[in-house]
Amino acid sequence: MNMNLPNILTILRLLAAPGVVIMFLYFNRPWADWFALVLFVTAALTDFLDGYLARAWKQESKLGAMLDPIADKAMVVIALLVITGFSGMNPWILLPATLIMFREVFVSGLREFLGDTAGTLKVTPLAKWKTTAQMVAIALLFATGAFEHYFGMQSIGMSQQIVTDVLARRIPDELGLIWKYQGMIISWWAGITVLWLAGVLTLVTGWDYFRKAQPYLKDAR
Repeated sequence: MNMNLPNILTILRLLAAPGVVIMFLYFNRPWADWFALVLFVTAALTDFLDGYLARAWKQESKLGAMLDPIADKAMVVIALLVITGFSGMNPWILLPATLIMFREVFVSGLREFLGDTAGTLKVTPLAKWKTTAQMVAIALLFATGAFEHYFGMQSIGMSQQIVTDVLARRIPDELGLIWKYQGMIISWWAGITVLWLAGVLTLVTGWDYFRKAQPYLKDAR
């Protein structure tokens, strides 16, 4: 195996995928949210870096070509499972997450079935945008979890009317509830919007792969 720097970065990204779950197993929130966010963003940045270095240094290899899409899928699927769990199975997250995971399983199965002809299903620019949208959405939703925890913890003991008055600036905001609430709302809607965009791109690219594979799925006559 060619263990150059691009491949090492890819392997580290693959190992970071289950690391997101570990953050929530061994740390309390909001630290788990922040640690998972930093780990996920750092790993996502290596997705660009390893490919760039491999091309720039002419170190592209079969190992890297094999591990890169696996690392991307592992990161996205595991992070979506975590987010779906702590969101309480919110349908705004559950539906696009289901579409994304279904597509990843479908395309992986399609590649496995095609075997040597799987090269016909090369990663397209639109698929790369799909992956980018997924990672941006997941990072935003991890941030939402952190803001939500801070807001919830610091508003404990307050009546709903007091919280409403603070957010409406009718009484002083001594605990910084306003910026935490705004961070929670902005990151939530931004994350949901990008996640649904990723869901749409997921369907489009999945259909494109299926269309390209159709000639190899016909029975001989």
